[in-house]
Amino acid sequence: QMRLVEPRGGSVQVRGSLTLSCTISGDTINNHSIAWCRKAPGKEREGVAFISVNYNRAYGDSVQGRFAVSRDNAKNTISLQMNSLKSEDSAMYFCAGGWRRGRWSRPDNFNNWGQGTQVTVSS
Repeated sequence: QMRLVEPRGGSVQVRGSLTLSCTISGDTINNHSIAWCRKAPGKEREGVAFISVNYNRAYGDSVQGRFAVSRDNAKNTISLQMNSLKSEDSAMYFCAGGWRRGRWSRPDNFNNWGQGTQVTVSS
């Protein structure tokens, strides 16, 4: 059973930067496409970024050009570099694996989830 862990979120000011990491255990990441999703209070969970086994990347419209997803297969880790942060980026961030195919931006298409990590962007 794949297990995903996001160890550290954080607080940052508007226009600042923050990097999130997701470490996978119980399986090798080489075989998995991984997504980052987020959930803000009062909003639905949304897909933020996606990286496939072939290193193809995709981003949600709201983060395009500001966020960058990467993977390090040797370390079984997926990272999300977040730049030019806005207050509306404040949310609980999750990494997700076990992709069942379909639209990556739909969280329902993933079977395995980390516990989430809080990101707060303040002015």
